[in-house]
Amino acid sequence: MNIRTTLRPVIAAAAGAAALLSLAACSSGGGQAASSTEDNPYSLITPGEIRVGSVGDIKPYAFADADGKFSGFDIELFTDVAERAGIDDVVFTGQDFSSLLAAVANGQFDVGVAAIGITDERKQTVDFSDGYLAGYLTLLSTKDSGVSSRDDLAGNRLGVVQGTLQEAYAVKNFPDAELVRFPDNNTAIAALNNGTVQAHFLDYESTKAYIEQYDLVSVEDIPSFDAPAGFALKKGNDELREALNEGLAEAMEDGTWKELYQKWFPGSPMPEQYLPKAEQTSTPTPAPES
Repeated sequence: MNIRTTLRPVIAAAAGAAALLSLAACSSGGGQAASSTEDNPYSLITPGEIRVGSVGDIKPYAFADADGKFSGFDIELFTDVAERAGIDDVVFTGQDFSSLLAAVANGQFDVGVAAIGITDERKQTVDFSDGYLAGYLTLLSTKDSGVSSRDDLAGNRLGVVQGTLQEAYAVKNFPDAELVRFPDNNTAIAALNNGTVQAHFLDYESTKAYIEQYDLVSVEDIPSFDAPAGFALKKGNDELREALNEGLAEAMEDGTWKELYQKWFPGSPMPEQYLPKAEQTSTPTPAPES
C-alpha cells in the first residue's frame, strides 16, 4: 500500500475555502454547477485533495516525527481508505485534540483522524464514519506515586487530555480525584514524571511507549468498547461519509485492517468485528452508524 502524507500550513485551508466560495458564486448556471459537483463529488475544501486534522502525539494511532511527517495506525488506515475513494492527495495537519472536532465542524478540515471515539455528544458537532477500532483505557503512574488502583485516586491529582473520552470517563467515574487537564499526552507525562500529577489517564496502546521510555507502571486497564473510533466529518457531507464507510468495509474484508493492526499493535487483543467475515468465530458487534 502506497501511503503519501504531506504537512502543509493551516492557512492554506482558508485560501482553499475562499477559492471554493468564489467558484460557487460563479456557478449560477445549471451546467456550471453540475460540472462543479462532478469535479468535487465529496465537497472537499480543495477539489482532489483531502485535508485531515490529526494529533501528533498519540502513538501508535497518529503521531508526527521531527520533520512533521505523520504516521501510525489511523494515518495509514485513513490514507488507504481515501485511496479507495479515489483521493490520492491526503494532507495531514497537527491540531490540539480539544479543538479538533470544532475545526472539522467549521470547515477547516475535511476530516478529523485521531482515534476519535464516537459518542452521542460528539455527534451533535460532527458526523462520523462507521467505527473501526475499540480498545482499553489505562491509568498510568510512577512506581512511587502511591497510586496502585483506581481506589487510590481519591484526593490525588489525575491528568487527562482535554476533550478526550478519558476526560469524560474520569469526570463520571473518578469524582473524588482532582482532574488536571492537559493539551496533549506528552505534557501530561512530563507532569506525571515531575510529580505535578500522581497518575495520568490515557489510551491503553499509547501507554506502551511511555512505560518503556520512563519506566512507568500501568495501574489499571479499563475496557472501552462502547465508543469505537471513527473518522469525523462536517455534518451533512453524506457523499464523503458513505465513500469512507465503503472503503473501511473493503479494508476490513480484504485483510488490510488486520495487517495494519498487527503492525501497530503487536500482541494486543484484536477486536473480532473488524476482521474478514471468514475469520470471525462469533457474531460480531455491529459497527455503529453515524
